Amino acid sequence: MLQPIVLFVTLLLYSIIVSQSFSYIISQRQVQQAMDGEAYLQFRKLTDRLFQQRYRPVMYAGLLSNLALVMISALSADKWVLISATTAFFALVADAMVTVKGNLPINAIINQWTAETLPADWQQYRRRWLQVYSIRQVLSIVGYCSLLAAAVFGRL
Repeated sequence: MLQPIVLFVTLLLYSIIVSQSFSYIISQRQVQQAMDGEAYLQFRKLTDRLFQQRYRPVMYAGLLSNLALVMISALSADKWVLISATTAFFALVADAMVTVKGNLPINAIINQWTAETLPADWQQYRRRWLQVYSIRQVLSIVGYCSLLAAAVFGRL
């Protein structure tokens, strides 16, 4: 009975994480690309500040619950859930690593800018941020779909 509960919690947390990816697919990427420098700067700074406060706990909880799911699934007879949970866990770890090595350093640079110090090449930073984030989108969607497959096709 523990495995379905942990899978449910992991799916719920992963749903919050992957919602950002789907939001960018639906509109956020295009919205940011349409912004001028000052609007983009304000958007990026506000978003980064709120995400630092609210996203990290969800990501940490997602990693912990996903790791617990992997460990519980290793003891079960259903290897499909184990493979799915392991795939999702490694996708989430990779997402976190890409965030730390890619998006956060760009955010740190952007957060130092003001409307008066906005560099002429600010669009290159935006483009690079979105490129790095595209990698994270793929990782989070693959991980989420893997967990969904475990819930649908696994023998819980």
